[in-house]
Amino acid sequence: MGEGEPLRVILVEDNPRYREGLATFLRHAPGFELVAVHPAADSLLAEIERAPAADLVLMDIELPRLSGIEATRRLKAHWPEVKVVMITVFEEPTVILEAITAGADGYLLKRSSARELIAQLELVARGGAPLTAGVASTVLELLRHAPPAQGAGPAPERFGLTEREQETLRGLVDGLSYQGVADRLGISLHTVRHHVRSVYRKLQVNTSAEAVRIAIRRRLI
Repeated sequence: MGEGEPLRVILVEDNPRYREGLATFLRHAPGFELVAVHPAADSLLAEIERAPAADLVLMDIELPRLSGIEATRRLKAHWPEVKVVMITVFEEPTVILEAITAGADGYLLKRSSARELIAQLELVARGGAPLTAGVASTVLELLRHAPPAQGAGPAPERFGLTEREQETLRGLVDGLSYQGVADRLGISLHTVRHHVRSVYRKLQVNTSAEAVRIAIRRRLI
């Protein structure tokens, strides 16, 4: 997606009423172009050998024949550059973590307002990793109480993350924008960007979504 170009979106949703409502909303939302609508993931994956026609896929989880989580895993294997955002009613921590570790770049709840949905999709287009507030708190609560995973990888100090970099990373996991992280930590936007670049370098990633996935998988926060 070039600067000034609309965000090209594919919607995968099996509920006809919700699908049509969201599709109509996206068709009229400034800055978005709805390029395809699918009632199931397998019809999208049938086109997997083609060059991707979208910047972002909005994916339901509970779909016929093939779950949205498995579809995300397959989609990312072929089109890693395409962002995938789950949009669902599921708030169970294990489902959220499974989606994120499958490669989802964000996780939004269907009860999100239209304004929140647009804001979060714009965030992922800029490289962010959107999680609605309830989802972010659920993930963090699960991480606090879960035992360390076997072979989970290096601890924060092994990655060389400073305390401030960990706080910055925690803000990204919470779904905050860079300005939101700056406001939370009481530092400038310039300083946040410096910390984010340092986190990316140390984790060997290029986007907030990748950083969030590593933070969750390896319990860095």
